[in-house]
Amino acid sequence: MSDHPAPPASTEPDWVAHAIWWQVFPLGFTGAERESAPLTHRLPHVESWLDYLVDLGCNGLALGPVFASSTHGYDTVDHLAVDPRLGDDADFDRLIAAARGKGVRILLDGVFNHVGRDHPWVADALRDGPESPAGQRIRWAGDHPDSFEGHDILVALNHANAEVRDHVVDVMTHWLDRGADGWRLDAAYAVDPSFWAEVLPRVRAEHPDAWFVGEMIHGDYAAYVARSSVDSVTQYELWKATWSALRDGNFFELAHALGRHDALLPTFVPATFVGNHDVTRIASTLGDDRDVDIATALLFFVPGTPTVYYGDEQGFRGTKEERVGGDDEIRPPFPATPDELSPLGLPRYRVHQAMISLRRRFPWLRTTAADVETLTNTALTLRAAHDGTTLRLALNLGEDAVARPSGEVLAAADGVGDTLPPHTWAVVQN
Repeated sequence: MSDHPAPPASTEPDWVAHAIWWQVFPLGFTGAERESAPLTHRLPHVESWLDYLVDLGCNGLALGPVFASSTHGYDTVDHLAVDPRLGDDADFDRLIAAARGKGVRILLDGVFNHVGRDHPWVADALRDGPESPAGQRIRWAGDHPDSFEGHDILVALNHANAEVRDHVVDVMTHWLDRGADGWRLDAAYAVDPSFWAEVLPRVRAEHPDAWFVGEMIHGDYAAYVARSSVDSVTQYELWKATWSALRDGNFFELAHALGRHDALLPTFVPATFVGNHDVTRIASTLGDDRDVDIATALLFFVPGTPTVYYGDEQGFRGTKEERVGGDDEIRPPFPATPDELSPLGLPRYRVHQAMISLRRRFPWLRTTAADVETLTNTALTLRAAHDGTTLRLALNLGEDAVARPSGEVLAAADGVGDTLPPHTWAVVQN
């Protein structure tokens, strides 16, 4: 274990304690990503799904990139303009107003580690050279702009530069002024935490109720939170252990990851998920469709601030591939209305509703450790207790039935009685 700095005083706003997010990748969701036409008002398509989000049980809409970019949204060319493939400022304002009217929070995707090669700053830097004031806004690899993880269209920003820090403060404040509630910080793992430690207090001075979650694929999560002052980070370690344990029938891997996950709670509440815009769909990863519901039960039982990636609640499939266009399957367009969704997804949807309802009934699950009570390769019981109430999540990945914990069944897979049939789950109170 590494030595962590002392946990910071919590900056997390109170409303996050009840936040459950539905994540949408707007350029894909609206069918805009592969378009290059001028201004097209597609954000109302996202707005039309707010009732669906609420019916699911969520109260937060986590948006992927909505700012002007050249291709996939992460090659930003103007942080202060809505991508014309999605609409304009008026469309954004209407989406915010509609969400507010339904009690839905909005989380924006802040791409501040890098910009697109077509960003004006890159053109200025190439014109004036590395040693110029314009050149100091970006990082360099010799005489060439430094790219992010080998992607030539993504130019890394110089986070030691005061102008970069001021710009990020201005951008964050601008959109929070317009009604956003927080920011997902893309590729935070690639940014020195000292950058956020200087930026975020300035933003919070204007918007103390904003929430900031950093994308951390790897690294020392607790140390990064303490040093950066972000409120949370994405829990990729638990995500990996979840799908891997379910696919391979190895609950020991998940139990180990849960112990590490619970150890983070004194410092911060992690942002949890079983799918997002960057990974293969959980339904495509697992070998048995029944186990997709087990993943859902885990997401809403273990501590964390949970996010559902659009389509996962319907059992959507999609494989991420390392090629140009390799994200298309996992960022599909959604139909105009929920009525146009296939009825085949309804069972997955109902499980999400049931588990989100349980999470609403017992909100303390968000911050309460899920202790391993029984454990084999293919059977696991987790126990969470608070103020005299004890809940157990029992899971069975095996091909034979196993005993179910005694008590009142609050939510369960079809067919659960005194035992758990193969590939089923149940939440029990006693």
